[in-house]
Amino acid sequence: MKPLYLKYYFCLFFVLNIVANLIAQTSDFTEEEMFTSGIEGPATDKYGNIYAVNFGEEGTIGKVDPKGNVELFIKLPQGSIGNGIRFDKKGDMFIADYVGHNILKVSINSTNIEVFAHESAANQPNDLAISPNSQIFASDPNWQNNTGNLWRVEQGNFVLLEREMGTTNGIEVSPDGSKLYVNESIQRKIWVYDLSLTGEISNKKLFYNFDDFGLDGMRTDANGNLYVCRYGAGKVVILSPKGKLLKTIMLIGKNPTNITFGGENNDQCFVTLADRGCIEQFKALFSDRE
Repeated sequence: MKPLYLKYYFCLFFVLNIVANLIAQTSDFTEEEMFTSGIEGPATDKYGNIYAVNFGEEGTIGKVDPKGNVELFIKLPQGSIGNGIRFDKKGDMFIADYVGHNILKVSINSTNIEVFAHESAANQPNDLAISPNSQIFASDPNWQNNTGNLWRVEQGNFVLLEREMGTTNGIEVSPDGSKLYVNESIQRKIWVYDLSLTGEISNKKLFYNFDDFGLDGMRTDANGNLYVCRYGAGKVVILSPKGKLLKTIMLIGKNPTNITFGGENNDQCFVTLADRGCIEQFKALFSDRE
């Protein structure tokens, strides 16, 4: 029989663990409301700067230096509003312009904006992923009908990979380029495909299914763990490459839209929050692959 004080100790330990899991595990990287509620992106360049859309007003991209200072990077063409942002190996920036049905490109060390590809039949290009061999993939939700498409994007061309899915949103490629992950926000499912060297998908499987709240942006770390933004839940969940829940990160805000890696050792996570108009940060399990 355990002494009474040990029983109290174990009870206190149990309660403190529960409380710890309910307390935010992040801190602010930027001040609140510097971005609109449409804050998305985010993406990190080779210098450690982070870029997110809708800085101060719609149709802009803000640049955040490693110390959290924010400035206007570019204004998008009239009528364009960005969502997902990614950099390729060369350092060129690609932006999903969901209003203009474009993927925009900003070449390294430039602020000139060009249309990389346009597709009038797309619902609204949303999130982007780039494979190790520089193939670009885009999610394409139709929020009104709770459906979505999946595209591969080439210079001047969208290639349809799958149509009439659920509400496609977060998208990511595994570090070795062999898997493509796509989530469906409303249906709360994450799908995984085998990905060929030529950008073709096959062997679609259900990777993970959530019981509540929405899904948004995703990223993988160097070990292939998938970091998933849980919109409405105020969480980022980390899943192993085999679909096992490894950890849940509690955020200050409730509506995380997307996530990127950065920091001095590339082992910090930076999360955009729609309800706070800012970026929160936390320590990653492992560093990003870049």
